[in-house]
Amino acid sequence: MIIKFNGSVPRPRAVFLLFLILGLSPVLFAQESDLESTLAEAARLLAARDFTSALELFENLPSQDAQKTEIRLMLASILNSAGRPADARRIAGEVIASESNNTDALMILADAAALDGRDRERRNFLERVIGINPGHARALNDMGNISIGNRSLRTAAGYFDRALAAEPDNGEALLGRASVYRYNNEPRRSEQLLNRAIDLYPEWARPLQERARLYRGAGFYADALGDLNEAKKLEPDNYWIITDRGLVLMDMNRKEEALEEFRRAIEIDPGIFMAYVYSAGIKDEFGDYAGAEQDYTILGRLRPDYYFAFEGIGVIKMRNRQWAEARDAFLEAYRQAPKEYTYALLAAVNWMRAGRQTDPRQFLAQVLRTAPRDSVEYSMLRLFHDLSGDSDVVVKVENEKNIYTKSRMLFYLASYYDIRGNRTLADRYYLMVQELDAVATIEWRLNEMILAERGIGIRTGQ
Repeated sequence: MIIKFNGSVPRPRAVFLLFLILGLSPVLFAQESDLESTLAEAARLLAARDFTSALELFENLPSQDAQKTEIRLMLASILNSAGRPADARRIAGEVIASESNNTDALMILADAAALDGRDRERRNFLERVIGINPGHARALNDMGNISIGNRSLRTAAGYFDRALAAEPDNGEALLGRASVYRYNNEPRRSEQLLNRAIDLYPEWARPLQERARLYRGAGFYADALGDLNEAKKLEPDNYWIITDRGLVLMDMNRKEEALEEFRRAIEIDPGIFMAYVYSAGIKDEFGDYAGAEQDYTILGRLRPDYYFAFEGIGVIKMRNRQWAEARDAFLEAYRQAPKEYTYALLAAVNWMRAGRQTDPRQFLAQVLRTAPRDSVEYSMLRLFHDLSGDSDVVVKVENEKNIYTKSRMLFYLASYYDIRGNRTLADRYYLMVQELDAVATIEWRLNEMILAERGIGIRTGQ
């Protein structure tokens, strides 16, 4: 549902406001009536996002009112907002059958196509609207946003410029054009448009949020936080404003406050994955492993393709020496990212710790078919598969030039010797991993955990 309030327009009557809320062309009925009272109540319900109650109002309208084109299109727009695009499409299609140039009906069809993920169909409807009305700002804005999504910034700029030529104070066009300037690394021009939108629409939170993103990208964290504080006052239950505020607090190293923001965002909408990503990371860093595991688990359920969630679970399970559960987590991570051989190796390590050393052989044979044969990862996978040939692998790892790859492979050598019962060699290679200090890898983190358990290494005082 697209809500636009133009501060320069006098306070509209209820029906006029309802059309604005639904993104339809505003229409004024000739006189006050029971219908207008119904529409006023519908506007209130829509503002509260109570779509079910709003739809019930329309179902109870007298037939002479319910059959009016404007009312039918209102109903169709609400159906889209309620997540019922098929019903919205049916009504709008009936209108188009008799009024082929009805741009409101075409916009409803475009919105329904967007909800169903029919991108080409959506563009076709928007292009039809623009063909009928070249200055249709909402259609131009939607095409601009589609172009941004396709990374066609020049095309996007053209659409937003056309929308602004038709409606110089159009808020969505101002924000869209500002976004293009931001992506094109023209922060001053982006800021100018955002300042203008903030001045025009002081009760609209989104321009403040967008300017905060601009400031955050430039490293002006205090300014970004100030804008988000004001935006939060306007929309205290806006998931994305709260999440953005948490990100800025993280940038400012105020992680406890950031965690509270992410907790609040999850409370508002537990079905969006973003806040769990950061909540899990902070809890993990703070040592709240049970809380982090819970967030990672939900994250993996919401976004199975986000393999870092399974990585996080795997690390926590290894910390708890739950080898079989760690194996399963890394196997899932590898299924989601089959080119990340780190996960295959970690699955093998935990598989061996959970049972017999030959247990992962069949799995590793499948992985070896896809790994580049000249890579050090292939050699390490082969070592864990064959359980022999370690001297050749040691030479290859020690000759590796990339510090991160070398550090990671040293960890797997250490793990191999650990599992095979050679504690002395294992500890030697664990210490070599620490000396390389390649902190950006999961292996370095696991290595630090093992050294701490054993009471050895630079950070444990040896």
